[in-house]
Amino acid sequence: MSLIRRLVVIGCLCSIAASASAEPLALSGLNEEEWRHEFTLYGFLPARTSGTSTIAGVDVPLDLTFSDAVELLDFALSGRYEGWKGDWGVVLDANYIDLGAGGSAPGPGGVDLDADIQQSWLGLLAAYRVFNSTYGEYGRRVAVDIQGGARYNRIKQKISADPSPPPFPLGGTETWWEPVIGARGVWELRDNWAVILQGDLGGFGVGGDKLQYGANLLFDWMPWQNTSIKFGYRFYGIDFETDRSDGKFAYQVDQHGPVVGVTFRWQ
Repeated sequence: MSLIRRLVVIGCLCSIAASASAEPLALSGLNEEEWRHEFTLYGFLPARTSGTSTIAGVDVPLDLTFSDAVELLDFALSGRYEGWKGDWGVVLDANYIDLGAGGSAPGPGGVDLDADIQQSWLGLLAAYRVFNSTYGEYGRRVAVDIQGGARYNRIKQKISADPSPPPFPLGGTETWWEPVIGARGVWELRDNWAVILQGDLGGFGVGGDKLQYGANLLFDWMPWQNTSIKFGYRFYGIDFETDRSDGKFAYQVDQHGPVVGVTFRWQ
C-alpha cells in the first residue's frame, strides 16, 4: 500500500475499536440480589471497510480489506465491565486504537511524512432488564435489557512533515460527548450455549457525530463455570463531520466482520 493511500485511509480505521457486547448476567442468576460482575476482552476484525475519509478537506473513497487494516494497526485494546444487582446494571465500555504510517513524499526536497491516528472512547451506561422468562419444552431462559447513557469520544488524526513546510501539520484532535441508547436480548440454546442479539445507537447530531451504530449477532459458549468464549458477526458505522482551520475533518464509514471475545465472571 502506498504512503499516500495510508495517510488518507487510516483515519477511518479508527472505528475498528467499536463496541462489542457481553451477554447480560441474567443467564447466570435471574433473581439474585447480590452484585454480580463480569469483564470482557474483545476484538472486532473488519473484513470490509467502505465509505469516505476526510482529512484537511480531502475526500477519499474507501474500500479496504482486513489485510489493509492490519497493515496500518500499531495497537488496539477493548474492554467492557458490567455489574448487576437484580434487574439493574451498570456498564463501562472502553476502547483504544493506535494507527500509523510513515515515509517520504514524492518529488524533490526529501520531506518525511508521518501520520499519527488514535481513537479512544469511554461509555458509561445504566441498564435495566425489561423481560425475564423461559421458553420451550425444556424451559430455556430468555432475557432482554435496555441501556442508556453517555459516551466520551476522542479522535486524533494528524499528518506532520519533517521539515515542516506549509500547510503541515494537517488535521488534529476532536473530542465530544454524545448520548447512547441500546437494547440486547439473550436466548439460552443449551446449558452452556446462548445466542445474543444486540444493537446500539449514539451521536444523534451531538458534537458533529450525526449517527454511530453497532449491531451484533453473537454466540456465547461457556466451557468453564466462570468463563465464556464469544464469537459472531458485527456491523458498525459512524457518520462524523466537523470543520477545522485546515478544512473538513470527517469519518463516514461502514464496517462489518467477525468479532471474538472472552468473558470472566465473579461475585
